[in-house]
Amino acid sequence: MQVNIHEAKTQLSHLIQCVLNGEEVIIARNNQPVVRLQALTKPPAKRKLGSLRGLVKHIAADFDAPLDDFQEYMV
Repeated sequence: MQVNIHEAKTQLSHLIQCVLNGEEVIIARNNQPVVRLQALTKPPAKRKLGSLRGLVKHIAADFDAPLDDFQEYMV
């Protein structure tokens, strides 16, 4: 759907609902498209500190020891 700026101002709520329903809305000035209304995607949910607590069952005692493959770089 393409509307002019005046129509967009008077029907903004309706145009937003159209966009949320998946319709493309273009706003034009002098019949030239200048803006496309687009719905925002939801930001990912914030991660909660400690949310994996209890899920890691075992960490090797040498977990943070240098790997054998990197010995030549450790000199």
